[in-house]
Amino acid sequence: MAKIALFGANGTIGSCVLREALDRGHLVTAVVRDPAKVTLSHPHLTVVQGDVLDPRSVTAAAEGQDVVVSAVGGGDGPGHLATIEPAAKSLVAGLRPLGADAPRLIAVGGAGSLRTPDGKQVWDAEGLPEFLLQIMHAHGDALDYYRTVTDIRWTNLSPAATIQPGERTGSYRTGLEDLVTDAEGRSHISTQDYAVALVDEIENPQHILERFNVAD
Repeated sequence: MAKIALFGANGTIGSCVLREALDRGHLVTAVVRDPAKVTLSHPHLTVVQGDVLDPRSVTAAAEGQDVVVSAVGGGDGPGHLATIEPAAKSLVAGLRPLGADAPRLIAVGGAGSLRTPDGKQVWDAEGLPEFLLQIMHAHGDALDYYRTVTDIRWTNLSPAATIQPGERTGSYRTGLEDLVTDAEGRSHISTQDYAVALVDEIENPQHILERFNVAD
């Protein structure tokens, strides 16, 4: 049983991570700006007010936890886009005062900077909408920042090129810097299976100080 502080619990991915972690018996503290918006009731769930962009709030939420999960991303609307890189910096700044007792940090990342079979990156594909490109590059900037950090045990988990709500199969494949694709070159994962992979990483750490990606 792990003690998990979860930022972004109300989002598309965060809500799946929340449910997956609770279903496996972990103790989750959902850290949200408006606790009233968390309608889920569960004996292992605590809801507290906090702000991922405030390092002091991060410190308070992280103290005594085993893992801090940031599901803060840009996929839930334009208002979230500007928080991706600043959230990464705030999370690290908030964990540092805890020193050796600081919990691990697992952050939801993006697929844009992953290498494709043609040697390019996902964000180089033609026809991508501008808003999606902005999200991809914001996640890329956050990852670049994480890679400068050596004193916090961070992990960045990138999804497949396409991630959307679907079936929880409990099955997925992993890669590091190369986009995971199927035999026909497609890269997809459900938000439910992405959450499975993230909670698996909590339970069995394999990617400290690195990014990895998952696809079905």
